[in-house]
Amino acid sequence: MTGRPEVLFPLFGALTKLDGVGPKTAQSFEAAGLTKPRSILFTLPASGIDRHRRASIKEVIAPAVATVEVTVGDHYPPSTRGRPYRVHVNDAGTTFQLVFFHARGDYLQKILPTGQRRVVSGKVEIFDSVAQMVHPDHIVTLQEAEEIPAFEPVYPLHAGITQKLMYRATRSAVGMAKALPEWIDPALKQKESWPDWHDALTAVHNPQAATDLSPHHLARQRLAYDELLAHQLTLAIARANSRRAKGRVSKGNGQLAAQVLAALPYQPTGAQTRAVDEIRDDLAQPYRMNRLLQGDVGAGKTLVAFLALLTVVEAGGQGVMMAPTEILARQHLEGLKPLATSAGVRLEILTGRDKGAERKEKLTALLNGEISILVGTHAVFQKDVAFHDLRLAIIDEQHRFGVAQRMELGAKGAATDVLVMTATPIPRSLALAQYGDMDVSILDEKPPGRTPVQTALVSTSRMDEVVQKLRNAVAEGRQAYWVCPLVEESELVDMTAAEERFKHLRAALGEGVVGLVHGQMPPAEKDAAMARFVAGETKVLVATTVIEVGVNVPNASIMMIERAESFGLAQLHQLRGRVGRGAAASTCLLLYQAPLSETGRRRLEILRETEDGFRISEEDLAMRGAGDVIGTAQSGIPRFLVADLERQSGLMGLAQSDARKLLHDDPKLETSRGNAARTLLWLMEQEVAIRYISVG
Repeated sequence: MTGRPEVLFPLFGALTKLDGVGPKTAQSFEAAGLTKPRSILFTLPASGIDRHRRASIKEVIAPAVATVEVTVGDHYPPSTRGRPYRVHVNDAGTTFQLVFFHARGDYLQKILPTGQRRVVSGKVEIFDSVAQMVHPDHIVTLQEAEEIPAFEPVYPLHAGITQKLMYRATRSAVGMAKALPEWIDPALKQKESWPDWHDALTAVHNPQAATDLSPHHLARQRLAYDELLAHQLTLAIARANSRRAKGRVSKGNGQLAAQVLAALPYQPTGAQTRAVDEIRDDLAQPYRMNRLLQGDVGAGKTLVAFLALLTVVEAGGQGVMMAPTEILARQHLEGLKPLATSAGVRLEILTGRDKGAERKEKLTALLNGEISILVGTHAVFQKDVAFHDLRLAIIDEQHRFGVAQRMELGAKGAATDVLVMTATPIPRSLALAQYGDMDVSILDEKPPGRTPVQTALVSTSRMDEVVQKLRNAVAEGRQAYWVCPLVEESELVDMTAAEERFKHLRAALGEGVVGLVHGQMPPAEKDAAMARFVAGETKVLVATTVIEVGVNVPNASIMMIERAESFGLAQLHQLRGRVGRGAAASTCLLLYQAPLSETGRRRLEILRETEDGFRISEEDLAMRGAGDVIGTAQSGIPRFLVADLERQSGLMGLAQSDARKLLHDDPKLETSRGNAARTLLWLMEQEVAIRYISVG
């Protein structure tokens, strides 16, 4: 089976094939990212409305939704403009009013003829001790009343799409979906009492009560498991593939590493030594390394990475270290330069800014093997960049790289080993979601010389006091970061906030003392502002979160985070990790706007209690949810449509072991369950994985 199975064609066809969807509505769906019937099928109801038929509105306690049969009474058109149109109606127990604003009288006369019986459903409210239903959701004849579901699913909506439209489109999509062969292990399915795939779909789109919307409902669990299984199968295929992929054996003699360690003013921690050993073992194997180096802020990942690079250089190869941004690439360069000098190794940087003759010279030196270690941004992916013998690629801040990019990078060198570094401690269920295809090394000790950071919470109402304290600190020669709030997802709004704060602080602290960095600045200006701060020319750096990763200024000992409640815990932890890098006692001030919500206060207090990134990330997951913990915009975690990683975290581990076992028993997915699993991969749009299986 090389292409998408025919049974899935309708789900990947045109939206206009769905009931009630014309070309115009299809555009609204597409604008919302719902581009095919499959996308609508996996948009599940977020809540529901009880529309069970009642004899009278007296059976509900207002405000609440009621569905009743009524006799239509008199119409009362508005006496003056802007007043509502009212229709009196009687149900079996009382009289109430239907209220309409900006309504056309002739239309209302037509759908609510006096003396006729109708079924109405909507929210009942008491206004001036009169019961009323403003703009009922449904007004139908007794024959049509069957069409009102007793429990109506409520879908997440986007502009131009109504609940009625979603209701029709989802019914239609479920009708298009055909029963599929079973890909879940029969014993597991029986143990969990999960329904068949098509039955599960029908059930989730037709909830009978609020409890049917819970992530623990069997139909929802089943569909979540399908999604996680497809994801873990893809990761397991990628892993099996890199295991099968012939690697180069790179055994170092330890000479260069010894020179670097001798030049260091301190001893590496036990965790660093252990991680280096694990990586060296992998490099010495005949298959490709695919390892994650996970370390908390300041756990010393850079040294571990450099010693790994030296191992391949000792073995006669080259290494590359990739950063997501130019600032970070330059930061790595600064950090690694002295180490490279002590090892006598040529280290260069390549970014999008290298042009002309200089770039050409570097490319030639790379191809000839004169450059042993290259630091760069994704510019090293470009077609004209060729290595003499690339053996190890280190990717920093992994969460901007998905599995697809990892596969692409592996293609650069004949058999490149890959080491990924992340400073984001991640809870287990998320680590499995993101790095299920990798082996993991964890740095859980702080190197000597890192000072603990005092964390305090201060209300923004005490801003003047805070600025005065900052003035005193600057007078003592200390440096500080001032991180501006994330107002909205708009960089322009963030920029304005940062510029305002910059002006305010410049007025308070004097010209030339304060610098500014934000996402909208041209890279050269950004780098120049950073460079002035690193050199100590400016004492305070006002920034949006561009400084979140990587920046290292040992003299900076104060971190001010304005509107700290608008940041995620992991992000605050990362920001705090920018200080406490030198000998000076460091402080982190979390400025919040009162009143704080209960969870807002809890979040900030966790930071005050602990500096353990793993504990913080577990709390963060429990409180906020998966997408936010890593920041969905840059996360390598797939956007799951059904699976809820917080409430269904146990399913991820289950899916991983199931996927690995299935591939172990049936590496080419050729058995009947294997073929069903291929259908699942197509259904979940994981075609890349199928390609790999066919090739492998």
